[in-house]
Amino acid sequence: MDRTTDDRPVYVIGAGPGGLAVAAALRRRGVRAVVLEKSDAVGASWRGHYDRLRLHTTRRLSALPGMPIPRSFGRWVSRDNLMRYLETYADLHELEIVTGVEVSRVERAEPSGQPGSRGPEWVLHATGGRRLTGRAVVVATGYNHTPRLPEWPGLPSYEGEFLHASSYRNAAPYAGKDVLVVGVGNTGAEIAVDLAEGGAARVRLAIRTAPHIVRRSTAGWPAQRSGILVRRLPAWFVDRAGAVLGRISVPDLSERGLPRPETGLLSRARQGAVPVQDVGLIAAVRTGRVEPVAAVEAFKDGKVVLTDGEHLAPDVVIAATGYEQALEGLVGHLGVLDERGRPLAHGGRSPAGAPGLHFTGFTNPISGMLRELAIDARKIATALARTARTARKS
Repeated sequence: MDRTTDDRPVYVIGAGPGGLAVAAALRRRGVRAVVLEKSDAVGASWRGHYDRLRLHTTRRLSALPGMPIPRSFGRWVSRDNLMRYLETYADLHELEIVTGVEVSRVERAEPSGQPGSRGPEWVLHATGGRRLTGRAVVVATGYNHTPRLPEWPGLPSYEGEFLHASSYRNAAPYAGKDVLVVGVGNTGAEIAVDLAEGGAARVRLAIRTAPHIVRRSTAGWPAQRSGILVRRLPAWFVDRAGAVLGRISVPDLSERGLPRPETGLLSRARQGAVPVQDVGLIAAVRTGRVEPVAAVEAFKDGKVVLTDGEHLAPDVVIAATGYEQALEGLVGHLGVLDERGRPLAHGGRSPAGAPGLHFTGFTNPISGMLRELAIDARKIATALARTARTARKS
């Protein structure tokens, strides 16, 4: 183990997989890391996901640095087993985690100029009036931070049952009901299937842009490995190959209201829309248990108005419309975010003008998020350990 030390800790904001991985990688290099978590346990956002959730990435390619996921958890790890893994991971690496602390703002503090000063420091403003000073900060608050809802006309006055997918747990409360799921990412597709299998009387899936649907595994070969192989190839090549493979492996569902996508697979992924991994959607659409419909345009007179002019009156509307990263209040004043509110740099690189500030978990890569979190963790730890050694020599 690299015994580089510094009395100023590195603060890691967020005790999800990304934050835990960074803290463990830093500790292996002898760098003290303190993880600050606003909830009362690790992996809070994962705990809040729906019951049937399983990773779409394989067990082997989803492990964090320094600890494999147990084989007993199976190839596609369930939500509950992932929670067990994260808890064990934190214990195994003896991570320093402080729960119940929410950081509201991160600022850069210039060195005091006193003898022994070792460069710029970072100040974190947290709950309870805390003012924490560290030599570096890693923001790992996660891709799925704050539920996002489109500004649909009429939604504020809509009196029907409405919820964001983040509040959905299982199909039991919706047995015998007419449910409209809005959004056809992996979450929306899986919730629609869960509802259809769980006894909902009718399930419709509102789609704005037709998704790429891929088989989670073909002849034992996981889609994730294909994502790893193609992510750095030219988009035009992958788009063409993906179109051919899609026609072979996925039936044409156009007559059922789910046409093939017009934009190529990798081009869409680079825009932030990863393919939908099939966990029953194809069969559900083919048999009519899930009915694709047009996108939602507005809410009016107690009904849902679609872009094709159709008016629906479902018993329940579930919006699987994604999340915001909500970083503006935390670091927006530092000039480290792009026009969409995403970090300008991630992993081992710090944004220009903000040395010692790192981000992880704010991309949605086709190669698998947990795999990329593990890669980021190693890079961040290497960069910060190198900085610490340099400071010690100066």
